[in-house]
Amino acid sequence: MKYISQIFDIALRELNILRKNRIYGFCMLVFPVLLVFFFTTMLDEGVPQDLPIGVVDQDNSAMSRGLVRTLDAMQNSRVEYRFASVTEARCAMQEGKVYAFLYIPKGTASKLLAGRQPEISFYYTMTCMTAGSMASKDLKTLGTLGSAAVGQAMLSAKGATPDQIKAALQPVTIDAHMIANPQSSYNYSLTTVFVPGILMLFMALLSAYAVGMEMKFDTGKEWLARADNNIVVAFLGKFLVHALVFFFVIFVYQYYIFNVLHFPRLGGVWSIVRLTILQVASSLGFGAFAFGLMPSLRMSMSISSLWSVLSISMCGSAFPVAGMDPPLQAMSWLFPLRHYWMMYQATVLNGFPVIDVWFHLVALVAFTLLPWLVLRKIKNAMLNYVYIP
Repeated sequence: MKYISQIFDIALRELNILRKNRIYGFCMLVFPVLLVFFFTTMLDEGVPQDLPIGVVDQDNSAMSRGLVRTLDAMQNSRVEYRFASVTEARCAMQEGKVYAFLYIPKGTASKLLAGRQPEISFYYTMTCMTAGSMASKDLKTLGTLGSAAVGQAMLSAKGATPDQIKAALQPVTIDAHMIANPQSSYNYSLTTVFVPGILMLFMALLSAYAVGMEMKFDTGKEWLARADNNIVVAFLGKFLVHALVFFFVIFVYQYYIFNVLHFPRLGGVWSIVRLTILQVASSLGFGAFAFGLMPSLRMSMSISSLWSVLSISMCGSAFPVAGMDPPLQAMSWLFPLRHYWMMYQATVLNGFPVIDVWFHLVALVAFTLLPWLVLRKIKNAMLNYVYIP
């Protein structure tokens, strides 16, 4: 009972600190809410649509105008500009006005009618990989559709039946099934890693900040005195309030994406609760460990922010870890977000049992227990260190 009352007393003290310091309110409540609405509204269409495309149509025939109309009708592309020359179109692409342009040379239709093989060209920028990839996909589809239309007309003129034309133009029929994200929505794949990743950044930063501020304002001795110099009790009381606030924020976020926006998931409620507990505990533990590793407010927050930002690239959501160099593959295990993402995919998104990702669960528990290795150093810092700006 003594330890419980001490934890409760320190938690009330921490709650009063959170109430007086506006940084906590912004980082725990305001910024997460803005973050969730920013990503979910920016990607609410699922995939980028109506990307600006340019056209250089020097043939100006009925066939070329039909190709341009087909390109403009595609979901991801919108013919925004018509250029007189390739040079003009290239300059517009370099200026960022268009992400790609289609070049139809003069004489394309006449070569086609004469039985010769005409060529059309398309150019796209990969400065923005997402936009460039989407634009190139539409342009490649346009080229395939154009050649298929010509082939269909030629085979029909030779007297081929519809079945013969279909077999000649598409000998193999593709039956594709996109597992877990059949809509191919960027919202489902990016929001579920970016939002938790930035929330974990806030948690790690605030945990290092909360301990560092005790040393900065020389209140560490009073903090420990409330726990009879028991650093474990002091830690539990301080971070109990942080954990409860972030639990609330993340549960509201999970309810919003799964029950309001209807993000796909096959896992049950318990899989979400378990993952949220591990997410909060591992992030707070890593931030506290960063301070214990280097008892400096500035340096510990720098370590936490750097490691958390790198984790978004190293977790494997944007670029697969299997495609990275072997040293980077090994390094990816040192980021809590990597283990969160693997557990999310397996247990929440696909509904697999947690035993399939037991190693990632153990890794998150290990991040939670990391402060245990530096508790004595943190206690010594609170009692003896002098804050240096």
